Amino acid sequence: MTSTLKVLFVFACFTFSTVYSQTDPNIFDKFESEFYNIDGYNINVEVLGEGDPIFFLPGGPGNSHDYMQGAFGQYYKTNTVVFFDWLGRGMSDDAKNTTEYSVEADVELIEKLRTLLKFDKISLVGHSYGTVPAQAYAIKYKDNVKNMVLINGFHSGAMWQANCDSYNHYAKTHFPEKWVAVDSLRKLGYVSSQDPLKTVYGDFPTKYIYYHNTALRSKVPKKKYRGWAGDVYTAIIGNDGDFDVSGSMINQDYRQQLKDVNAKTLIVAGRYDGVSTPEFAVHYKTYMPQAQFEMFEQSGHNPYLEEPEKFYAIFDEFMGVK
Repeated sequence: MTSTLKVLFVFACFTFSTVYSQTDPNIFDKFESEFYNIDGYNINVEVLGEGDPIFFLPGGPGNSHDYMQGAFGQYYKTNTVVFFDWLGRGMSDDAKNTTEYSVEADVELIEKLRTLLKFDKISLVGHSYGTVPAQAYAIKYKDNVKNMVLINGFHSGAMWQANCDSYNHYAKTHFPEKWVAVDSLRKLGYVSSQDPLKTVYGDFPTKYIYYHNTALRSKVPKKKYRGWAGDVYTAIIGNDGDFDVSGSMINQDYRQQLKDVNAKTLIVAGRYDGVSTPEFAVHYKTYMPQAQFEMFEQSGHNPYLEEPEKFYAIFDEFMGVK
C-alpha cells in the first residue's frame, strides 16, 4: 500500500441498498469522543454498546477511525464496539517526535486501552495496515484475544514491499505517459515523501487497484476531522516507502508465528485487490492453516463495500452475531 492511496481510504464508501451500517445516515452521530490521557497524550476513543468488546483497527498507517466506524458502527447493537485514533492520527494528539510512531507503539496502545476500559478478552477487526498491529497483538498478547478478523492485510514487511512493487509495475505498465515523470525524478534522487515526486506519484488513478467497482465511495462524518496523517505513514513505512519500505514496517514478520495464534481467526481477501494482492494473501492458508480464509471474487481492497451481503453474512456467523 502506498501513501497515495490515502484519498481512497478517507473518502471511500458505497451506494448499495443494504441493511448494514453504511445505510444509516446518522451512524457517526451515535458516537461521542472521550479522550484518555495515555503516556502524556490525549487519545480519542469512541465506545458504544454492550456485550463482548470489539476493537476496530483502521488502515494507513495514517488513517483515522472514521471509515471503519462507517462500515462497522452498527455492531453497537450486539457488542461493545471500540473505535479509536492511534497517536498522531484522527483527533488524537500528535507525538512530540515522529520516532514515537511505530507498529510496536500501536500494539501497545491496544493493550493500554484494553486495560483502561477494563476488558478481559477482546476481539480485533483490522483492515489493511490495521491487520499488522492486530496480528502482532494476537501473537504477543495471545491470551487477551477472542476473535480476530484480518481484512485485506499484510503478514510481513516483505509482503508490504512486494505489494508496493506490484503496484508500481501496474502504474508503470498501465500509465506509461505518467511514469516517465516518476522515472525522471527517481533518477534525480527524489524519494516518495519528497515533492515534486510526492505530487506526481500521487496523481496516479489508484482507484483501479483499490476497487473492482470504481464507482464506490465511503461514508464519512460531516464534522471536520483529520482523515490522513502523512508524517505517521512516513515514520512507519519509511521516507521512500512507496518504493523501498523501511521504518518499523519492514521489521514485521509474523509468518512463522501465525500458526500458534490462539484467537479464532477469519482472513478476508479480494480477488481484484491491487494493495494486498491475492498472490501473497493466499499464503495465509499455509502460514495460518487454522484460520478461516475467504476470497471475495468481486472485490478489491474493501470487500465489505463491494460485496456487503456476502461479507456481513460471513462476518456475523464468524463473530456469533445474532
